Formats: sequence, C-alpha cells, structure tokens
Amino acid sequence: QVQLVESGGGLVQAGGSLRLSCAASGRTFRNYAMGWFRQAPGKERELITAIPSSGGDTYYADSVKGRFTISRDNAKNTVYLQMNSLKPEDTAVYYCAARAQGTTRWDYWGQGTQVTVSS
Repeated sequence: QVQLVESGGGLVQAGGSLRLSCAASGRTFRNYAMGWFRQAPGKERELITAIPSSGGDTYYADSVKGRFTISRDNAKNTVYLQMNSLKPEDTAVYYCAARAQGTTRWDYWGQGTQVTVSS
C-alpha cells in the first residue's frame, strides 16, 4: 500500500502561482512513477503531468506545458507540482497518483486538493 496526501491548494488570482505537494508513505516511494491529475466540474479526470521513479523524462499535457512543473524528492517521499501563470480554466480538484514503475495502472490516489483560479 502507498498512502498519498496532497496539500497546497487554494484560491489564487489569474496569473498567480501555487505549489502543490504530495507526501507518500508506505512502500518504497522511489519504485513508483508519480502523476498529477485534475478534475474540473462536469469533466473527466485527466492526467496533466507525470514523472518516472528516477525523475528525468517527464510528461505534460498540452494544456499545462510551459506553465506547470513536476518534480520529486525521493529522500523526502514527496512529489511537487509548481503551477505558474494560472488561468481560470485550471480550476479543478487536483489529485496525485502513484503507479509501480513499468506498469500502466495508477493504483494509488490521494484525496485531492481544490485549486480555484479567479479571473
């Protein structure tokens, strides 16, 4: 089992920044790829960024590319999402998730944190 707890959400004006954190406990964090998903009201949950277990080759959805940055600190069992130049359409519940490196299924999820961007 891997337990994930997100923090750092809140209300911010358009153009502002937020940094989300996701603290992991349980099984060895460094063996897991990590991702951030978001779900806006009335929309499906979407993967916006992911980072492999060792860092390096990250993925970004087009909607966040150039504005969001994912990073991880395996010594602290934490993954981060730095969000800059926020837009009202970034408003959503943000979830972190973990999957065993080499697999395709996201097995573990946090409870989510609300991000609201006002215009």
